[in-house]
Amino acid sequence: MPMSRLVRFSLENRSKVNLSLLRGLGSRRFQYRGYTGQPKSSTTRPDSQHLLPEKPSSSHSWSTYIVPTALLAIAGGAMLVHYNDERRAVLKGTEHKGNNIKGPTIGGPFSLIDMEHHLVTERNFRGNWVLLYFGYTSSPDVGPAEVQKMAEAVDILESKQNLKVMPVFVTIDPQRDCPSQLRAYLREFDQRIVGLTGPINAIRQMAQEYRVFFKKVEEEGSDYLVESSHNMYLLDPNMEILKCFGVEYDAEQLSEAILREVKKVI
Repeated sequence: MPMSRLVRFSLENRSKVNLSLLRGLGSRRFQYRGYTGQPKSSTTRPDSQHLLPEKPSSSHSWSTYIVPTALLAIAGGAMLVHYNDERRAVLKGTEHKGNNIKGPTIGGPFSLIDMEHHLVTERNFRGNWVLLYFGYTSSPDVGPAEVQKMAEAVDILESKQNLKVMPVFVTIDPQRDCPSQLRAYLREFDQRIVGLTGPINAIRQMAQEYRVFFKKVEEEGSDYLVESSHNMYLLDPNMEILKCFGVEYDAEQLSEAILREVKKVI
């Protein structure tokens, strides 16, 4: 082979080898930069840009954490206040004598008219055990059943336990329940029932004091019904509430519950 061709062949092979080496080095460097761990034997100084911690994004400010925390604190405080108010609502006469914390009580003074058109206040009932019910004479179903239950319970207590309890009926419909209407209605159940009526403002005030709900419904001219809570209260001789009874009691159960409450006081 001529010398000139031999030299050219050698140079071409050397160039190919060098090119292959450079390509190999480039491939290794690319693989290393994508690896998350740093080789222990490497003495190459890492790029400082990859060692510095990333700055937090401007969208994640302190308000992202402070605002929800503040809202939770406000909501928790509101729930605590509401819970404390519910616990502080007590029946009149059941406050703890040694406790300085006072809450809203159920019951209070009133001034109404009886079936004989006489002015009556809570002072007229002092010295008596009182079973108090709020209703109206035009009630189609629940009202008459509750009045009948009240009359039967009072009769059981007096005849079997020698305990006199005065039944009192307060109308929540004074527009139609005048004294004569109350007398005619209540005499059909028991002669002992005392009926009270009065101005609508006086009735509303007493209902608020005793936490009694009522409102007119299904009005058609002068004809309407009255929705109410149908609560019945036992009051002691100081006219302070001892117990509230719902419609779930029958006459026998009601008389037994009243007797238990009276025995706690006597």
